[in-house]
Amino acid sequence: MKLGFGLYRHMLDEAHYDFARQCGATHLVVHLVDYFNQSEQKTSDQPIGGLNGWGVAGDPDKIWEVADLQRLKAQIEAKGLVWYAIENFDPAHWHDILLDGPKRAKQIEQVKQMIRNVGEAGIAMIGYNFSLAGVAGRVTGRARGGAECVIMDGIEEGSTAPIRQGMVWNMWHDQPGEGFLPEISSEELWRRLERFLEEVVPVAEQAGVRLAAHPDDPPLERVRGQPRLVNQPYLYDRLLAAKPSYHNSIEMCLGTIQEMTEGDAYEAAKKYSRFGDKGLNMAPYIHLRNVVGKVPHYRETFIDEGDIDVLRVMRVLKENNYDGVIIPDHAPQMACEAPWYAGMAFAMGYLRAAMQAA
Repeated sequence: MKLGFGLYRHMLDEAHYDFARQCGATHLVVHLVDYFNQSEQKTSDQPIGGLNGWGVAGDPDKIWEVADLQRLKAQIEAKGLVWYAIENFDPAHWHDILLDGPKRAKQIEQVKQMIRNVGEAGIAMIGYNFSLAGVAGRVTGRARGGAECVIMDGIEEGSTAPIRQGMVWNMWHDQPGEGFLPEISSEELWRRLERFLEEVVPVAEQAGVRLAAHPDDPPLERVRGQPRLVNQPYLYDRLLAAKPSYHNSIEMCLGTIQEMTEGDAYEAAKKYSRFGDKGLNMAPYIHLRNVVGKVPHYRETFIDEGDIDVLRVMRVLKENNYDGVIIPDHAPQMACEAPWYAGMAFAMGYLRAAMQAA
């Protein structure tokens, strides 16, 4: 097992790299998407999902170039860290793949080229979330001692209001249009995903890049009128079977799995961290945070409390000889001058101790 750290785009600097190393991390999972571009909310270290989305998608013609990736990779490595994965495609580059829109063919070619570029730059993985609504329906709540955290407090407008034309995955890829996205069936969304995997997995195999799918959070049946893909643990099996390949893998978010009505973090950890036919697991990295409750009522907690026994998870992973990366995707923010730093330092220290104990 390896301890990693997730950094948003606005955190890609020496101070955050140093902080990650000081917490004991050896690997980074990097977000290149500027989620809050042109938004009044310039940054958020705990993205929740409002009706108006986060911000504006990036430049549709500016893809991840090899030279830019190598430059950033060199900066990360100079601080003693390994750039392990990129998390999420920008809606600017794949909104019509998600929506099955008129620019789909062009965007598929862009995504293929980005996968090739990522492989050429020597980055092992791309995590993604194949979702129309993205993260929506979550709000800010309070954890132990009044620390700020993420919660879902029932079925409210944030999870039921339809998505405006021009928005997908909680970001604007176009000017807000009249009307709303047409609702589609679950099977239609699966058809779009399966077509996507059929086209891009062979490219990922050639490039030596693993694609890792994140489950849906919140894991409801539908969010903002649109279906979810992996809102129960067993649906990971359908995703893996859609295009059997070592390069079609999963980004196992144990907090999200525990929120699922049929979710069991220990069973998921045991099943998906096992070595497969090629001697390598199908969950190359894990998000590990804690939570109390299940949809539609749950609350993220400090890592040392909640419904997940983190040490038990670590022992399961140890028994399976898990060799992937574990990151705390986010944590409650603490009452001090550096709320995010304090919350993440607490989570990282607890995870490091649990790894050592296991």
